[in-house]
Amino acid sequence: MGAYILRRLLLMIPTLLGIMLLSFTIVQFAPGGPVEQIIADLTGQNSGSDRLNSGGNDLGFNDNAGSSDASSRYRGAQGLDPDLIKKLEKQFGFDKPAYQRFGEMIWNYARFDFGESFFRSETVINLILEKMPVSISLGVWVLLLSYVISIPLGIRKAVSDGSTFDVWTSGVIIVGYAVPGFLFGILLIVLFAGGSFFNWFPLRGLTSDNFDQLSIGGKVLDYAWHMTLPIVTLLLSSFATTTLLTKNSFIDEIRKQYVVTARAKGLTERKVLYGHVFRNAMLIVIAGFPGAFIGAFITGSLLIETIFSLDGLGRMGYEAILKRDYPIVFGTLYIFSLIGLIIGLVSDLVYTWVDPRIDFEKREV
Repeated sequence: MGAYILRRLLLMIPTLLGIMLLSFTIVQFAPGGPVEQIIADLTGQNSGSDRLNSGGNDLGFNDNAGSSDASSRYRGAQGLDPDLIKKLEKQFGFDKPAYQRFGEMIWNYARFDFGESFFRSETVINLILEKMPVSISLGVWVLLLSYVISIPLGIRKAVSDGSTFDVWTSGVIIVGYAVPGFLFGILLIVLFAGGSFFNWFPLRGLTSDNFDQLSIGGKVLDYAWHMTLPIVTLLLSSFATTTLLTKNSFIDEIRKQYVVTARAKGLTERKVLYGHVFRNAMLIVIAGFPGAFIGAFITGSLLIETIFSLDGLGRMGYEAILKRDYPIVFGTLYIFSLIGLIIGLVSDLVYTWVDPRIDFEKREV
């Protein structure tokens, strides 16, 4: 097992390099980089000019520059001082060739130095740590609740396959899976967050303004009060997927010969189910854990964070892409790609713990 773990760790290096190189290459061809963003703000072509107006003089902008650089490769740069353009390129590192910028970025990332945001005057690490509580709150609770509820429900549905309970719960699950999460979130807001009906839950934030003044119990209740609607919204699709996955896995195992043999030996149904079937049936559920974790932790949070005004990693990453804030974009991509690779390795190790018959040492990676 040690040799397998070492091979997997070594394979993470070219995998990370490939992900970063592909993303970096695509970005080079994407229009509207940070220099263009500032030029658009300075020339009044960008409605989001408030972001940079306060720093215009520091960048050397001169309203009377008057010179038109016909050779400028930036759209809308006519009328700006050419020295300003060069200063912007140097500030963002675009005065260097692409291969040099990529090499420096990878070298810094290997030392977990992700630099500073182009537009927020804050290091990427500090920004991630600042937004992390929201994403952790959403991802971890959704993951735990979906597994705690879905696995027992899936087992019950498998045991009572074809019964009335199985039919109506399947209908509810399919409807829940078909409803887009953001629409369900809007529905919850309308119903329970001061829309047209009840005003039971807050609409924004992770905690109340007076959170620090509350007792420990009050803080717990306040936190749960704020997180109820976002978690219920995210739980809808993950709940359906995990439940059906568990049910189908258990049905496949229950029909196998070793289960018939175990029953013939006089074992109780509970002993057969949890002593024999459970370990084999849970393999496919464990295999989906890394994807479920990453999905709940990152990708599933963007729309929900926007709808419920939660300032988390998903929203920060989306805004960074719009603003071409490349240190945030590449920094978060590197971190979560690394996390995904590590969780994939942990998942394989859990495989061997659940089923000792699996031996990755004998496989070619």
